[in-house]
Amino acid sequence: MADPGEALRALPSIDRLLQEPATAGLLALYPRAAVVETLRGVVDTLRARLRTGEDAPTERLVEDAERILQRRFQPRLRRVVNATGVVLHTNLGRAPLCNPALDAVAMASGYVNLEFDLESGQRGHRSDHVEDLLKELTGAEAACVVNNNAASVLLLLDELARGREVIVARSELIEIGGAFRLPDVLERSGATLVEVGATNKCYARDYERAITENTALLLKTHPSNFRIVGFTHEVTLEELAELGRRKNLPTAMDLGSGVFVELARWGLPAEPTVSRCVSSGVDLVCFSGDKLMGGPQAGILVGRREIIARLARNPLMRAFRCDKMTLAALQATLSVYRYPERLPRGIPALEMLTRAAEALEAPARALAERLRAVLDAQTRVEACPGMSLPGGGSLPATEIPTWMVRITPAGHWAERLRQAEYPVIARTEEDAFILDVRTLLEGDEERIVAGFVSSSPSPASPRAVD
Repeated sequence: MADPGEALRALPSIDRLLQEPATAGLLALYPRAAVVETLRGVVDTLRARLRTGEDAPTERLVEDAERILQRRFQPRLRRVVNATGVVLHTNLGRAPLCNPALDAVAMASGYVNLEFDLESGQRGHRSDHVEDLLKELTGAEAACVVNNNAASVLLLLDELARGREVIVARSELIEIGGAFRLPDVLERSGATLVEVGATNKCYARDYERAITENTALLLKTHPSNFRIVGFTHEVTLEELAELGRRKNLPTAMDLGSGVFVELARWGLPAEPTVSRCVSSGVDLVCFSGDKLMGGPQAGILVGRREIIARLARNPLMRAFRCDKMTLAALQATLSVYRYPERLPRGIPALEMLTRAAEALEAPARALAERLRAVLDAQTRVEACPGMSLPGGGSLPATEIPTWMVRITPAGHWAERLRQAEYPVIARTEEDAFILDVRTLLEGDEERIVAGFVSSSPSPASPRAVD
């Protein structure tokens, strides 16, 4: 073993490292202070290892610093490959945007007429850019948009029920991702929750019996990420709307993951469309933009003109309003729905959800064949059928037949591929690493193969393709 003292004396100074030709490239890419700090940290780490008697090479100091700087200055928000099979994956940003929405976001990066009326030359309203489209697609009298559906619920409760009572069926007091609970939102809005019905059954008469002079709103919510089955009964929107009219009380439906088209035509479970909810007679419907609708994150409220006008004047609207890029993407996404005969083409989330499993077999087999060619002979790669999930609290308890690539043993592929240039996010089941092709976007197969090549612990052994 080399003399530690001699190795310590041989460590280069920071000034000397800064004169290295390789360091000049780092100084061209990164702030000088960051380069100096990183080099100092690398040298200090190496010095500590040498003092313990560890045999630590000194030839790669600049290369080590470069790797650290690359990680430090890499954007935290990055494009990833979704190979999980969960279409509306909340952790991965839910619905991928359609091409018109991407173009619209680029357009909105400059100056736009966000709050400027081009015809009159006067100040306009930002919701105007999507209100007419929402009225056309849903049949509602008016519409407004906020930054997410939780904000929609809080806004309508603050405006319609602050300091008063809101009646909700006990079975609809939902909790969604991130421990977000409807009762907590009700409390924060200043409204008082009144639960009615049993866990599995609720009737219109339960609502009616709970009405007092302090009742402000009758509210119904979509179960989102669960279903109650068996001996059940729920109040229909028509029943709730009729009761509200009879008692002169506003009614609202929190639809959660709103959808504009009948999903049953593609073999998916039936979901109430926004237009169907509006036609039921309820006064207000709110839903998300980035789930089954397939657009950007937004909370959308449609309904009676007088109520929407009140919401638009509420002080919370300024805190909850959408920025120009969200509105641009939302306008472009809604425009695709004006051509229902072309759907699901054009809305990536809908295309993924409705794609037949038979159409995914060939892509899965092709990807498996490419991965066999780059992985060692001890790794088993096979294409096989499986199940995908809608995700995002949409279509609860629904599984969609799919095809996937199964790699065994799972090894450390999940960790390695997360560190690839384009991180690949998949799932591990028992001792298998699973890549579901349903949720792959254009070019993702190339990114997956490149990720396996760059993440392999050693060069792959040549092998025959089965």
